[in-house]
Amino acid sequence: MSLWIGVMFLVLIFLLLLGYPVALTLGAVALLFGSIFLGFAFFDLLPLNIWGVMTNFSLLAVPLFIFMGVILDKSGLAEELLETMALLFGRLRGGLALSVVFVGALLAATTGVVGATVVTMGIIALPTMLKHAYSPQLASGTIAASGTLGQIIPPSIILILLGDVMGVPVGRLFMAAVIPGLLLVVLFCIYLGGVAWFFPQSAPALKQDKSNHLFTRVIFSLLPPLVLVIAVLGSIFFGIASPTESAAVGALGAMCLAGSHRKLTMAHLKDSMRLTTQLTSMVFLILIGAYAFGLVFRGMGGDILVLELMTNLPGGIWGFLLLSMLLVFVLGFFLDFLQICFIVVPILSPIAQHMQVDLLWFAILIAINLQTSFLTPPFGFSLFYLKAVAPPAVNIHHIYRGIIPFVILQIIGLLILITFPDFVLWLPDIMDRMHGLK
Repeated sequence: MSLWIGVMFLVLIFLLLLGYPVALTLGAVALLFGSIFLGFAFFDLLPLNIWGVMTNFSLLAVPLFIFMGVILDKSGLAEELLETMALLFGRLRGGLALSVVFVGALLAATTGVVGATVVTMGIIALPTMLKHAYSPQLASGTIAASGTLGQIIPPSIILILLGDVMGVPVGRLFMAAVIPGLLLVVLFCIYLGGVAWFFPQSAPALKQDKSNHLFTRVIFSLLPPLVLVIAVLGSIFFGIASPTESAAVGALGAMCLAGSHRKLTMAHLKDSMRLTTQLTSMVFLILIGAYAFGLVFRGMGGDILVLELMTNLPGGIWGFLLLSMLLVFVLGFFLDFLQICFIVVPILSPIAQHMQVDLLWFAILIAINLQTSFLTPPFGFSLFYLKAVAPPAVNIHHIYRGIIPFVILQIIGLLILITFPDFVLWLPDIMDRMHGLK
């Protein structure tokens, strides 16, 4: 049977690489192998699993946070933040690149939509950086990497999905992801500062006059997104609202912010609701297909087989961590984060629990690792998003070379979190003590 489990996985990966829809491929492979080896009666359990997915209250946060991100994308927030940050940091070497990182972090904490962030900053910031003689590699790499911060900085959709798949409370995941997200921002800034210092021709300072109203502009540009971040994350941290309830607060706050920018028109509202429905439907269809695949995988004894393989690795827990992180990283070259989350993580999570690895820490390590899948060729989505809006002067080779240092920085960040688990566990522990859980 172990041979056919391997064949099932190979067939799945092969069909995904051919470009077949993920949800339908997962379901079709599960039905094919399940009917052959387990019989059709085995699928009597599947409706119960699907019912459990559709009635999961925590997953209601997915459409709400997607709606929040889409609404904010249409509010003009990114353009205003980039212009203000450019004025604030422009006189420094590499100041424009630092502005892109800060704006990427703020947009990650408010919208969390990677594609929208990369496209928006690519349209606004990339021509400006090229105009001011920034290296095409540095400019494109900075924008692509900053856009992916929405994968780890909460509220992140992947954290909600990981929480559901791994059985970890989403509120604790959000708190655990704050310091790792800030760690990546610091690593990006240190790298950009080093490039600007040693290679000033790659990241020159902007020649511009400071605005007399710069302070007022900074306050009015930063205050709305910061209030929204505090409303969403603060309500979870202080126990005022659950993650799902805070998502509703975020969606309402996003509408208010869009209204303050006079962008809350009926046309924008309809477009936002339509896109939210499409994205949410895609996520849940993949989730249902993944449950079908997981059911067959366990029915064929795949979970026992993988558990035996992993527990017999040399190095014990550290051997398991090394192999699992390497597996997720390599698969990120070929599969997107949703596929890895729904196919690979349900296999690794029970093994981590069996080996007494803290699932909260393990989930954040996976989330950081999955973030690199947006940047690694040949299927890194951020690379495609950026190339689609890049000027002719920036080709795909510039983008590929530009993201290499940032992928290395993300790996360094991952190693730091593996070495110092308290960076992940400190805030959730404080939250638990505040609520009397410890």
